[in-house]
Amino acid sequence: MLRVMNSRLASRLVCLPSPPMPSPPKAALLISAWLACMVAMAVAGRELTADLPVFVVMLLRSLFGLVLITPLVIKNRAIASPRRRLHLWRNLVHYTAQYAWFFALTLIPLAQVVSIEFTLPIWTAILATVFLGERLSNYRIAAIALGFAGVLIIVRPGVSTVELGQMAALYAAIGFALSLTMTKSLTRSDSALTIIFYMLAVQAAIGLLPALYVWTWPTADKWPWVAVVGFVGTVSHYSLARAMAHADATVVAPMDFLRVPLTALAGYLLYAEQIDLFLTIGAALILTGNMLNLKRDPAKAVRSGA
Repeated sequence: MLRVMNSRLASRLVCLPSPPMPSPPKAALLISAWLACMVAMAVAGRELTADLPVFVVMLLRSLFGLVLITPLVIKNRAIASPRRRLHLWRNLVHYTAQYAWFFALTLIPLAQVVSIEFTLPIWTAILATVFLGERLSNYRIAAIALGFAGVLIIVRPGVSTVELGQMAALYAAIGFALSLTMTKSLTRSDSALTIIFYMLAVQAAIGLLPALYVWTWPTADKWPWVAVVGFVGTVSHYSLARAMAHADATVVAPMDFLRVPLTALAGYLLYAEQIDLFLTIGAALILTGNMLNLKRDPAKAVRSGA
């Protein structure tokens, strides 16, 4: 009897997919795709929320993404998941954080939304250390510190009254960090396709009634922006989930600091916003932090014989 049970258990284990090998360079490449998509998302989100309710934008994004990804999910048989409850909780958190992010875009300047959101790596590093048991090495601490310093130099926040939009952006950052931590946990059992499919399906279900209640059809000139939001929203989270499978959350999150200079570059190219000395110095600190973040922990290198 025991032999039969062991045989069944072994057969199940054999069927489990092997987790991807850790690879910071692959994670960096995937995060580059995530960064490009998120810059495009910020621009498209600003264009859409100027005329459409946030609930409508979010529902259209989820539905468009489902149309894109469902054929791949069916082809790869990526619907089944042993952790559906965690998918539900992750997407409840992410949906409210995403709503807060879009809502903040309607209240405060884009630079403020992005800069406040960049407290995310700090929250992610803390949550991943506490809940996932990831080690916060000296290199990662330095990457977070340099990245955050770079953001402060670029934004140069002054002392002012806290606005509703700023509070919404801060909540979005904390919510994204919690969602990111749960995503890392999900990559241990589910593929990136499965994670993104559940994100789109669950969030479409959550947002259906609120969107119908305030429904407004996009005008003809807004539909291309809807397509942009749906496409980059899907590709960005697929890239993020794949990146999390190749590296710890505390490695992936600080790379996201690059979105600040990239957003500034988009502002320069699209809206003729000037790139000043403060931006140059801040971007240099961010890049330095990310280079440190990609270095191997000496303790790990010794243990692995590298």
